[in-house]
Amino acid sequence: MSASAKLPPFDAADPLGIDDLLEPEDLAVRDTVRSWAADRVLPFVADWYEKGELPGIRDLARELGSLGALGMSLTGYGCAGATAVQYGLACLELEAADSGIRSLVSVQGSLAMYAIHRFGSEEQKQEWLPRMAAGEVIGCFGLTEPDHGSDPASMRTHAKRDGDDWVLNGRKMWITNGSVAGVAVVWAQTEEGIRGFVVPAGAPGFSAPEIKHKWSLRASVTSELVLDDVRLPATAVLPEGAGLRGPLSCLSHARYGIVWGAMGAARSSFEAALDYAKSREQFGRPIGGFQLTQAKLADMAVELHKGILLAHHLGRRMDAGRLRPEQVSFGKLNNVREAIEICRTARTILGANGISLEYPVMRHATNLESVLTYEGTVEMHQLVLGKALTGLDAFR
Repeated sequence: MSASAKLPPFDAADPLGIDDLLEPEDLAVRDTVRSWAADRVLPFVADWYEKGELPGIRDLARELGSLGALGMSLTGYGCAGATAVQYGLACLELEAADSGIRSLVSVQGSLAMYAIHRFGSEEQKQEWLPRMAAGEVIGCFGLTEPDHGSDPASMRTHAKRDGDDWVLNGRKMWITNGSVAGVAVVWAQTEEGIRGFVVPAGAPGFSAPEIKHKWSLRASVTSELVLDDVRLPATAVLPEGAGLRGPLSCLSHARYGIVWGAMGAARSSFEAALDYAKSREQFGRPIGGFQLTQAKLADMAVELHKGILLAHHLGRRMDAGRLRPEQVSFGKLNNVREAIEICRTARTILGANGISLEYPVMRHATNLESVLTYEGTVEMHQLVLGKALTGLDAFR
């Protein structure tokens, strides 16, 4: 650039010029999802959150399917075949509306659909994926149990052969989409090790009671899965999903979406605080004119856009086939932790108004408390990175 070249103006919404890294197709995906969320989620989500419900979830799923947002980074079977960066941008925009909406999409696409797409038979793919991509069937993913979260290898849900059939018994806990799902991907112990099963929700012995009394992810369906002598044919087994590598690879794919999504919640809270700081007056002028408030805003902006850059970098690595699970842990650990801190700082700028559902900040903060620990707690991701850095396994 010559010394006389004119610099672009500073953009408070994109201070690092990250949009320059995006292709027109990326921007189109982002803007489409942002517009949908602004129309179909933002006007209603505070009320949904207060009531602890997500009404019309099946209609929302079909609309998301029509956008190509369900299983969007998968190819074939009605899936959009989008890039990892485009999927990440969609997650960011969805979570800027609410973590519960992004969770609906993540569990559908990155867990249930991804498991069938990667580990399923051709018959399983043909049966389920086109309807799931269209949002006609909602899926859930049964791994976590009441007594086994971070240690899935110790799961108690088991499947035993009975002739040509399998019989499943056990419980799964904290399952997003569970009570509205038409199909569940359930992981169970067998004599051959851990295996995945495709379980239709109508199978006798299968039930999914909804979990109530949550103070986080309230605009989301969370359930228990109960399997009492659920009999399945041999064709229900995911043929390529033997061992823990099956569910863990699904989790890695879903965690990648969280790396982006957490920055959506952070951006929403930061924008609310910035707007408030410019209009709220104390001592005769806007509070945004005071040094302590500007310091908070500057620190939040730095962490927010560093996190988006990190997400973008990981997305490019995923698109190049070079993203390692340890790098996903790096992103999930950093971005969720920083997003919570941004929300908490934004709350201090809003003062008492920060606890009101008139503003999104407290809703995002409480949602992120769940995002912080699901699909890998802070401690588990620290240990993943610790093992990668030292070569020493501290899990046991």
